[in-house]
Amino acid sequence: MPACTINMDFTHLLTPDNYNIILFYLGFIILVATLFPRFLSSYIITAPIAYLAFAVLVFISFKESPLPHLAEHPYYGKRLTEFGVIVSLTAAGLKLKRPFAWETWRISFRLLAFTMPLTIVLVFLFGWSMLGLAPASAMLLGAVIAPTDPVLASDIQTTPPLEDDVSSSRLALTTEAGLNDGLAFPFTNMAIAMALISIHPGDWFMDWLYTDFLYKIIVGTLTGLASGWLLAKIIFLSPKPVTHESALTVGLLALSLTLLPYGLAEMLHSYGFIAVFVAACMFRQQESTHNHLEILHDFSEEIEKIMVAVLFTVAGIYISHGFLEDFQWYMIPAALVIIFLIRPLTGFISLTGTGLSKEKKWIISFYGIRGIGSIYYLLYAFYHADFEQSRQLLALVAVIIILSVFIHGLSARPVMRRWEHR
Repeated sequence: MPACTINMDFTHLLTPDNYNIILFYLGFIILVATLFPRFLSSYIITAPIAYLAFAVLVFISFKESPLPHLAEHPYYGKRLTEFGVIVSLTAAGLKLKRPFAWETWRISFRLLAFTMPLTIVLVFLFGWSMLGLAPASAMLLGAVIAPTDPVLASDIQTTPPLEDDVSSSRLALTTEAGLNDGLAFPFTNMAIAMALISIHPGDWFMDWLYTDFLYKIIVGTLTGLASGWLLAKIIFLSPKPVTHESALTVGLLALSLTLLPYGLAEMLHSYGFIAVFVAACMFRQQESTHNHLEILHDFSEEIEKIMVAVLFTVAGIYISHGFLEDFQWYMIPAALVIIFLIRPLTGFISLTGTGLSKEKKWIISFYGIRGIGSIYYLLYAFYHADFEQSRQLLALVAVIIILSVFIHGLSARPVMRRWEHR
């Protein structure tokens, strides 16, 4: 009888699918995110730079990207960046000692009322006339680049809840980053209307004004005020955290302070970003010295650190594959114009007459960090409408964010420390 042969092919065991690879890497990078910032506290390099560089080094060796292209499949990237932004908005709102005092908003009001729309207009004109973008795409570029990012701005934000504010510059940048993410939504929706309907304002302007600008901003603000007040009454009436278990429970309530206002505002077809930040401010207003504040803030920041690691892993995967196909050399000088000219110029103009020193004006104007919020708005727009040159637009925004992460990230800590020391 012929000998019986057994074919033992184990090659399939050596080819794990993309899902398992990503799970393993995320588990590793979350571990790093928990421990790594402690080692970076005395160095100029920041955690986002480290996560981005490491992800690119790991995934560039892959023949194919383990994730679909963000511009062509925007849904999951939109959801991931969305969660990262709202967690950061909660942490930012809890830091404001007097969230509804005019002195808190005196400087940032000018940044929101003048710098932001001026930036949108100038970037729109720059993208349309100089970069050759279609009008809807140019408007989208202006809308996503105008807001500063609360996720990456920890080095320039104000102090934790129970510590005194020591810098008007940090306070202005914190309040600006907290609210302008929500205020970028109407202009993103304007770009979507231009892509879906027409570039002529007469076809959509009044509906945009009443719905996307007035209704959604007002309802989002009221939703934040109501939910923040209610959650404060519920949480501050609970026992003070004297044990590990109760402290952990209070920390988990930070997720309620983030998700409840956001979900409610979105169900009411308003702006959840505004609702989350306003809810955190209202919550902060109710009690200024309660120990719960510190726990809620710290818990939010820990989640934020993990989200930064995850989001920059996704960014590293995109840069190591799809970005290289879409990148064009004009994007570098275009990004430098936006970072070094448009934002600082519009910021400095809006701060004229505030009584701030010239150095403070330049610091506040220059440190308009671009980041995860810009990616969210871009993917949100791609999900709702087809834009010309969408892949190139994503690549250009990625270049702006990469340069912002390096330029602002490497300089923020020493510049702010030197200025505050003076």
